[in-house]
Amino acid sequence: MYSSAQTYYPVKTLCKTSSKNTQNPPWIPTPLLLTKYPTLHHLNSCNSMKQLSQIHGVTIKAGIFSDNFVASRILSFSALSPNGSLAYARLLFSHIRKPDIFTANTLLRAYAFSSNPIDAILFYIHILESSNIRLDVHTFPLLLKACSETPCLSFGKALHCQIYKLGFSAEVSVLNFLMQMYGYCGLRDSAKMVFDKIPEYNDASCNIMMGVFLRYGDFESACEVFREMPERNVVSWSVMINGYVQDSRFKEGLELFQEMLEKKVEPNESVVVNALSACAHIGALELGEWIEGYLRKKSVRFTVRVGTSLIDMYLKCGCVEKAFKVFQEMEVKNVQAWSAMVGGLAVNGRGESALKLFSQMDLNGVKPNEVTFIGVLNACSHSGLVNEGSRYFDSMAKIYGIIPNIHHYCCMVDLYGRAGLLSKAEEVIKGMPMTPNSAVWGALLNACRVHGDTEQGEQIGKKLIELEPNHSGRYVTLSNLYAVKGKWKDVAELRKVMRDRGVSKTPGCSFMELKGRVYEFVAGDNSHPQSEEIYGKLDEMIKKLKLDGYSPKTSEVLTEMEDEEKETALCHHSEKLAIAFGFINTEPGTTIRITKNLRVCVDCHSATKLLSKIYTREIIVRDRCRFHHFKDGVCSCRDFW
Repeated sequence: MYSSAQTYYPVKTLCKTSSKNTQNPPWIPTPLLLTKYPTLHHLNSCNSMKQLSQIHGVTIKAGIFSDNFVASRILSFSALSPNGSLAYARLLFSHIRKPDIFTANTLLRAYAFSSNPIDAILFYIHILESSNIRLDVHTFPLLLKACSETPCLSFGKALHCQIYKLGFSAEVSVLNFLMQMYGYCGLRDSAKMVFDKIPEYNDASCNIMMGVFLRYGDFESACEVFREMPERNVVSWSVMINGYVQDSRFKEGLELFQEMLEKKVEPNESVVVNALSACAHIGALELGEWIEGYLRKKSVRFTVRVGTSLIDMYLKCGCVEKAFKVFQEMEVKNVQAWSAMVGGLAVNGRGESALKLFSQMDLNGVKPNEVTFIGVLNACSHSGLVNEGSRYFDSMAKIYGIIPNIHHYCCMVDLYGRAGLLSKAEEVIKGMPMTPNSAVWGALLNACRVHGDTEQGEQIGKKLIELEPNHSGRYVTLSNLYAVKGKWKDVAELRKVMRDRGVSKTPGCSFMELKGRVYEFVAGDNSHPQSEEIYGKLDEMIKKLKLDGYSPKTSEVLTEMEDEEKETALCHHSEKLAIAFGFINTEPGTTIRITKNLRVCVDCHSATKLLSKIYTREIIVRDRCRFHHFKDGVCSCRDFW
């Protein structure tokens, strides 16, 4: 099976950058207010709570804080500025003699967009109980947003009643958020009913309805709304592209991104980040590079979010040097950017480099978080640095005040398991302060498989199947253990259990990007237009491999059959087909890049090492767990994967 994405569009097809919003923040005083109260000009340069408290003090001393226009500006900075303080804003509100709806809505907005949106609901109840403030049309969208985020359906329904009571049931802005509230609280049909009753819906109405449909995986309905829009703005495209990417439908997301460019719609940051994420997941390096080129041509500053997405894309495409170049160019690097770089170096077999970068991060005063340490421990695990990994794990709580979570314990089990220290891995599991999950047991099972501990592996495998009876990978790993020991009866029984439970093995597939298209290969498939050439090249590759000492690892085949049949099955694995396709369609010396959905098997790993030497090619394979950089007959994983 193969498929391809559309080709890319040149930068000249994109429209000019849209004009920037020059609206002042709500705490900046109007010229009329400045004429009346000149002292408020300090708010124009205010950038800290220390400065604001001084301005507040001046207004009290001058006797002008009692004017609600003055108080609202002070409160707005405290509530809405990134450098403000919600607690201070609430205190200010309590000291305003007669607070009005503007100041109340300002505080509601701050609460609704905070990490604890339920505070907006509690503040609203406080207003109802202790003041005579008359609610307006701007109040309810904020409250409904809080209900959506909490989520709180019962309170949302109560607000719906109040909206009708106060005569706001025809306001589109209110109905938009009412629709969102029902959708986010699990009532998709109610959300659709609200949408259908909007007399004249706007772009926001359609975008919210699409978002609701996508939340439930209803892409057909979302696309119907999208296609029926008279004009689709960048937010509309962003909602749909984000929906595809979040649902792991990366190729469809990229196809829509390319259609958006063809329609001359300028992508915003959200679209760029999602497109880069899709490129990262399917290894679409050429499109990822095109996006970077577009950003540079437009002189777009690499924000932390865009820069980190570019770094992630390059690292997941195996381009460590390009990722590091973007990393160095970033003016601001937060913990997410550092963590992405550390983790990316780890999975690309640069364990020592990852640990050096972590030390540099420490020297730069950037405090690591839980994600950073997952990268650090993975670096140790993939590089066989057992003692270093143990020290870093101990330092989490002792030095950085980070309590290890289940992901970190899983990394430690993996660290010891990969090194063959199965008893140490067991000790980690027994000493965990939480119940080990399937990922932890899976790490130990994989170690048992690699190191041939069939007895313990069988026990763990059965436990995992009980925990995840629908996870095909658990059956496959246990079946692999049986097959290695020649227990074909047990293999057959396990396959029967899978059939009875309706569990099917995930087919191995590999992706390769070539000249702007992403091709997909499945083991043994013949549907590719170049199928005859591919299998011809494959025969040539196998002959050259055998002349160089290659012997197929038939133990990797989990079905009882003749050795010759097993060899044929191994030769037709998806990554071998992709490599053959790459050899045919690229110039000698060109790097071959492949993304595989499963872990690379031992046979393909051995074969690819030799192929990199025989054909003088660098072959980069990204499997489910890590990168393998094959060059001159050697792999970056040092055969430790």
